[in-house]
Amino acid sequence: MGSIETAETREKRQRLARARRTALLLLLVVTALFVLAQVLRQQHPLWPWVAAFAEAAMIGALADWFAVVALFRHPLGIPLAHTAIIPRNKARIADSLGSFITGNFLSTERVLAALREYNPAAQLVRWLARPQAQAWLDELLLTLLGQVLLALHDPRAQHFLQEGLLLRLRRLDLAPLLAGLLESLEGRGKDGQQHRVLDEILRELDRQLDEPEVRERLIAVVAAEMSVLRYVSLDRAAGRYLTEKLVHGVQRELREACRDPQHALHGRLDDWLAELAQQLRHDPQLQARLARAQAELLTQPGFTGQLAHVWLALLDRLQDDLQQPDSALRRQLATVTGSLAVRLRRDPAMRAWINEQVEAAAPRLLARWREPIADFIAGQVKAWDDRTMVDRLELNIGTDLQYIRVNGTLVGGLIGLLIYGVGKMLNTL
Repeated sequence: MGSIETAETREKRQRLARARRTALLLLLVVTALFVLAQVLRQQHPLWPWVAAFAEAAMIGALADWFAVVALFRHPLGIPLAHTAIIPRNKARIADSLGSFITGNFLSTERVLAALREYNPAAQLVRWLARPQAQAWLDELLLTLLGQVLLALHDPRAQHFLQEGLLLRLRRLDLAPLLAGLLESLEGRGKDGQQHRVLDEILRELDRQLDEPEVRERLIAVVAAEMSVLRYVSLDRAAGRYLTEKLVHGVQRELREACRDPQHALHGRLDDWLAELAQQLRHDPQLQARLARAQAELLTQPGFTGQLAHVWLALLDRLQDDLQQPDSALRRQLATVTGSLAVRLRRDPAMRAWINEQVEAAAPRLLARWREPIADFIAGQVKAWDDRTMVDRLELNIGTDLQYIRVNGTLVGGLIGLLIYGVGKMLNTL
């Protein structure tokens, strides 16, 4: 057939050939028996009975041979009507086969009943409990992650994702988002959450004021404002003195505010946050300025370059981690997959949820894919040429059809005996 046959196909072909030889040999035997019975008809009273059996057996064998051959081809190559039934009706058979399979085997009721009996959650728990299954799942997920990270390094993927991110950022309305964030920080009586955030801000300001670089910068700024003292070389000393006093006073106030939740600074900060949040929600001018600033930032080459840099740095870090023997990602993944089976086994509600989700998804998937599956099956059958289709069908059902010829030979002979016997009885009446 132009393709390499499997051992199973060769075995089917051999069985079909044996069945054909058996049916043909039986036809030859009854034919020889009929000739012999006709020659010896007058020699013994049994020979007419033998002749009747053999004659009817030949008729039965030839009739069934014609019927079997007519399914697949024209008997003796003669294009008689209603022969070569399968090749001539290939398209209709293909459509019927697709509809039959999807209608009977993929009906919603049958699939749901099979799913309930299968119990997907229990099967998943049993599979995950196998060490080799966990190792396979870990390796699969790590391989997929590695491939994804490698693919995301492609400049085309970076450009596509960057353009998508920038588009979303341009559409993002920052004003209500920032207002909501500020409202979550301001206010009193929320278990101190907003005060903890503000305290961290105040402590960070305190730490920054302790940095020598920050102090030197402040000294330089204050000294520049006291240029009149430069002529007597006191500008730097005065700047340092005033800066130390100023920083000390600011730090004292910041530390006091951190210690005392009722400090006036908290109230002023809350009031300022509330006012700013209201302006962000209701002040069109502030919203417009924020939108312009957002647009200008997103059009800056430096911003897009920084996005790309951060993106590549993140990918590189993840890839480097995957290459390490003690990879944190690998450990986390192994921990998750290792505990999954245990957690599912101990959580009947989760197992029930998995089964419910599968059963809820099945009807939608069947409704979506039942017709495409039928079309696919029909299309595959229609794509076969006539010889391929006939050969495949004969290999799978031809052997049984040849035994129909054998049965037809024997049953036909027995019916012939019965008819001959009835005829003899009627002649004696």
